[in-house]
Amino acid sequence: MGRKMKVTWLLIVVVFIGLTGCSQPVAEKAETENKVIEQKGEEEKEQANDDQDENEPVEEEEEAQPIVVNVIEPTTQEVIKSLTPIEMGYESDDEKYRTELKKWASELARGTDTTPGYDQRMIPDKLGQDGQVKKGSPLIILEEAELVENIIQASEKGGTVELPLYVTASGYELSDAAQLGEVVVGKYTTYYNASVAGRTKNIELSAEAINNVILGVGDVFSFNTTVGPSDEAHGYQPAEEIVNKKLVMGIGGGICQTSSTLYNAVDVLGVGYVEKHHHSLSVGYVPEGRDATVSYGGKDFRFENTTGVPLLLKAIVGKGSLTVEVRTSKEYEAQIKKGI
Repeated sequence: MGRKMKVTWLLIVVVFIGLTGCSQPVAEKAETENKVIEQKGEEEKEQANDDQDENEPVEEEEEAQPIVVNVIEPTTQEVIKSLTPIEMGYESDDEKYRTELKKWASELARGTDTTPGYDQRMIPDKLGQDGQVKKGSPLIILEEAELVENIIQASEKGGTVELPLYVTASGYELSDAAQLGEVVVGKYTTYYNASVAGRTKNIELSAEAINNVILGVGDVFSFNTTVGPSDEAHGYQPAEEIVNKKLVMGIGGGICQTSSTLYNAVDVLGVGYVEKHHHSLSVGYVPEGRDATVSYGGKDFRFENTTGVPLLLKAIVGKGSLTVEVRTSKEYEAQIKKGI
């Protein structure tokens, strides 16, 4: 009985050892197979990535875009023109580039035959019959040289440049307007034949246009801008006028008597003259050399109020007479600076 038991245990031990010995190679084999599978998976994954890269389109390098300078209107921020400096000669021909910019700036400021410019002469305020001020419009200047330099500075890197617009309002205080008619500091009267209907009408219309005009300190008065077109559409009639040393009939003949009367009235104050022209023939209503001829769209009579005080113009039409007075307030009368 005891020997049989020992044999049985011996068999169990042998079987166990056999099983243990078999399991180790199997485990190693399984581990090896797993590594092969993992390696194969990695290779397949890399191959798939390679295939994907080959199928993807190759991105081309973007071409460098040319530098652009945008010129904008300062109040609306609207782009009025986009300039490409390199196409205009920047760096390759700087002199040509500057010349092109100057030409464009001049057209922008002064206008062309089809497009108005940014520059605007002042239309003066007027004192109404009710004592209230009727507003005109300010002086506007586009500084051409400043615009050119600003664009050149921006041409290296591009960007935006604002138009250098300078707006100048009339140089007087609204609170002074009602007192500007108190004293007369300049006056002149001319005469004409009231029976000549066309000439009389033209003098009346142009006189009304300058009547009650307020001239602030430093304001530049333009006869043509203030009076406007002397044509049929504005009520002007045919009358004799001097053209190329000849008396001819023309619409608006007679308005030069208004401008000449105004010239003699303001001349006693020694204002600064900006533009003044004489007729090609002597006229009968003022002494030799004391006339100021005008033509809308052509010759103008312009002067600056250099007196240091605000002024008021009065134009009074009588039966065959025209009187222009320059007035100011009693307070300002003693402060007037008269020219030499």
